[in-house]
Amino acid sequence: MTSSINVMAKVCAETRIVPPQWALQEQLLFETLNKAAKEFVERYTHPDGTLIWFDHWPGMDGSDDPYEGFMNLTLLYVLGGSSELYEVSRKIWDGITWQWTEYGQLHREFDAYYDWMHHGEGYLYLYFLGLAGPATLKDRQRAVNFARMYTGEDPEAPNYDSDRKLIRSPLNGSRGPRFEVDEEDWSTHRGILDDYLAPYEDIPGVDFESMKCAWSNDGIYKHIIRMMNERMNRGDVPLNLNATGLITHAFLHTGEQKLKNWVIEYVDAWQDRTRLNGGIIPDNIGLTGQIGEYNDGKWWGGYYGWRWPHGFMTIIEPLTNACMNTVLLTGDMNGLWLAREQLDANWKLGREQDGKWLVPYKHFDSGWTDFREALPKYPIYLWTMSMADEDLDRVERIAKDHDWNEVIVPAFSGRDPRTGRETKHYIGNTQPWFQYIRGFNPDYPKRILSANFEMIGNQLAKMRSPEGDPRSWTEHYSEGMYSAIHIWQEMCPLYFEGLVQLTLGGPMHISHGGMQHGRVRYFDATAERPGLPVGVSALVEKLESDSMTLHLVNTSTFDDRELIVQAGVFGEHSFGLGEIIDQLGKVLGSVEVNGKWLHVSMPAGTGITLRLSMERYVNEPSYDLPWPSPQQIIRGRSKL
Repeated sequence: MTSSINVMAKVCAETRIVPPQWALQEQLLFETLNKAAKEFVERYTHPDGTLIWFDHWPGMDGSDDPYEGFMNLTLLYVLGGSSELYEVSRKIWDGITWQWTEYGQLHREFDAYYDWMHHGEGYLYLYFLGLAGPATLKDRQRAVNFARMYTGEDPEAPNYDSDRKLIRSPLNGSRGPRFEVDEEDWSTHRGILDDYLAPYEDIPGVDFESMKCAWSNDGIYKHIIRMMNERMNRGDVPLNLNATGLITHAFLHTGEQKLKNWVIEYVDAWQDRTRLNGGIIPDNIGLTGQIGEYNDGKWWGGYYGWRWPHGFMTIIEPLTNACMNTVLLTGDMNGLWLAREQLDANWKLGREQDGKWLVPYKHFDSGWTDFREALPKYPIYLWTMSMADEDLDRVERIAKDHDWNEVIVPAFSGRDPRTGRETKHYIGNTQPWFQYIRGFNPDYPKRILSANFEMIGNQLAKMRSPEGDPRSWTEHYSEGMYSAIHIWQEMCPLYFEGLVQLTLGGPMHISHGGMQHGRVRYFDATAERPGLPVGVSALVEKLESDSMTLHLVNTSTFDDRELIVQAGVFGEHSFGLGEIIDQLGKVLGSVEVNGKWLHVSMPAGTGITLRLSMERYVNEPSYDLPWPSPQQIIRGRSKL
């Protein structure tokens, strides 16, 4: 891979057009989201960026949720939202970090200890801030400090065993591995987990077959905590693969090769464990590196593993994230092996029932169970990265249990009860975008942008309701009620899946810690900031393994605009020849780009469609902007 800085090629839009509907819809969304962001911030934060919330919050849970509620302020800015969002989103990140430090969940700006499902959710905010450059000294220093907590270089946080290539506990963070929890740690979850499967099949007083476990019963709760400490809180789990996102984030800031090497090393270690276990990834590795070391030799039954609580979902998500990070850093599509292998192994374990192929989501002591239809979104993510037929086959072998062209309007952050689509972070339309980008869903841009606008209205109504008033909330921990800690996610109006998909040319991030991948991103060349210039709309119309088609429109009839198109969200790709084409695909002109940036002049009222040849994953990825910015890291006397 190379570090590519080219003499920037330039092209000018010359065709005057009437803006198509999708282009006007994008501008209406930006305008609406900018106003909604201001109202959301005023409703739920103090002037110093802290949140209007209680004077204490117990347990180890919670720091991820406020970050999740406000992280899209940053992502909106990255796409082209109001310039005010840059400082606002930074202030709120600082405010949340200070506030949850005072509550006791954070230490040295990072979660003291929790799992990488929740770390992954919360630190999406950090990854978006990386894209919202220019990076500050604090951004780079913080990224390096956080990475050291997982590379074995931070003596206060010895999370990683570099000899055995394992993260030493499922519960980890700035205070290091948490081998034992107490009753206070899980206190906020007790009511929620009453309706969940028991984490073990032999908890005294619990009928495992009932598929419920009374965490709110004090006696049972004591048994659960004791058994977790004995069996579950030491050693490595697949969920920890989400930590590769944090290390990738630090690499994108610094380019330090040892960070790339750590990601490769850690993913390779899990590949070795999977091969040793016959092709199924084990979900618990002891501190000596032995599979099932604290679990009577069972490869199933670990923390967020094959048995409890979600099964395959919390196996395949961190694998997919880690494999995509590996390809981003190396350019080697073999980096997708671990995720591909588990999708295939899971598929082969399936069975036919009522004319449908169902795959197992859980493994109990009695064997594979919880058979359901496979979820297409994970192979879609892999295909979007690889553009390989084998990944397309992994998508297409899944029966369409509903109309994949259908656009849904998520009503909550969870799962759509009708279509079965996951809607965490209100992301619910990966399938119809996949159909569109392959040419099977031509009116998707208009429909998804309309759906996004509808959802913003729904969220604003919810936010403005009496239940949305933060000063009326009462303290309790139950899920599904407005005053639980997930409240900000449920009240947030800043959801814009369509803008991400259509402008960047990729699905929205995986909610539990995925980087925001995409075929392109944009910069305002005049303002020298990330995002589309005001009035400019973008639509990625087609993706091929070696090219893409991009439609740009300046919807303003008064203002000329200048923008820079970057090959890859992280500059990981390189453009070759750019062809200007008409609606029928006829070539009207061309430009030799031969680099990762293309400067596009957009006079008022013009549009341009570009077919851009591409070499993918050939550049060293980074958060760099098209303009020089100083690179600096402080080397303190106490650092190793």
